[in-house]
Amino acid sequence: MTSSNALQTTTITLAGADYATIPLVLGGNTFGWTSDRETSFSVLDAFIEAGGTLIDTADLYAVWAGDHTGGDSEQVLGEWFTARGNREQVVLATKMGGLTPYDNQQHDSVIAALEASLDRLQTDYIDVYYAHYDDENVSIEDQAATYDGLVKAGKVRHIALSNYSPGRMRQWFEYATANGLAVPVAIQPQYNLVHRQDFESAYLPIAREFGAATFPYFALASGFLTGKYRSAADLEGRARQGMAEGYATEEGFAVVETLVRVAEARGVEPATVALAWQLAQGVTAPIASASTPDQLPALVAAGALTLTDADLRALDAASQPFA
Repeated sequence: MTSSNALQTTTITLAGADYATIPLVLGGNTFGWTSDRETSFSVLDAFIEAGGTLIDTADLYAVWAGDHTGGDSEQVLGEWFTARGNREQVVLATKMGGLTPYDNQQHDSVIAALEASLDRLQTDYIDVYYAHYDDENVSIEDQAATYDGLVKAGKVRHIALSNYSPGRMRQWFEYATANGLAVPVAIQPQYNLVHRQDFESAYLPIAREFGAATFPYFALASGFLTGKYRSAADLEGRARQGMAEGYATEEGFAVVETLVRVAEARGVEPATVALAWQLAQGVTAPIASASTPDQLPALVAAGALTLTDADLRALDAASQPFA
């Protein structure tokens, strides 16, 4: 990954293909949930205008909203692609393995889930297709063969992995590499200031060994690291209360206090600092979502913020209980 001064863009290389973008992946989990169609379009337009290229969604989003059948986010994205005629300008990632009846990694389920996603997204290819969740009833060898077939069929350009154990993930990389199959170009584990250990000790070493990009989810801990939650009372009645309240501990709020202090000293938003910290740890690009366009500037600004050694020491120390 190399940086450019123009618009703070970055060149991200996936299996030999270079993509110029800001070092941020726009999460699509809000589309069709906390962002209606019109607002989602506005967020997407603003992200592209800011130099963004990478957009991440899943067939599962937002099964917890609407009619609870999932596909909401992909449907919104497909309508946006058609309305804007800009599919080729976007590096689109989606995932399968969590949405009923395709909540497994059987060959036929993977094929059917992909076709359903392509239909909702109104496109004939996916740039990065993730196995969202592992299925230990299906061998890694069979899973790797299935996803390799998607690439060979031309419906998927690259494959990637999320929510696999380090052992099973490593097995996939090793098997695909040894047998000439499509090798995952990216991994998407959970990582943030209040969830560090798994990524730093297990997932990042695998990514570095096999040259895979790292696109962590929950980069802002479901909004907990935006600085707006300073106590448990602040979470009450929020749309993401159930997702963020797991971080609402004494140690978690201590991280937020340090984050806010660093942000105020640098004249930026806490979310900007939280994402810049990830980039300083070697993350390719964190995933963060915006429910409204006015939330985007703080996310985009992370690529232009270089944290000082003192900033990093303070953040590392505050988040040490999670390392």
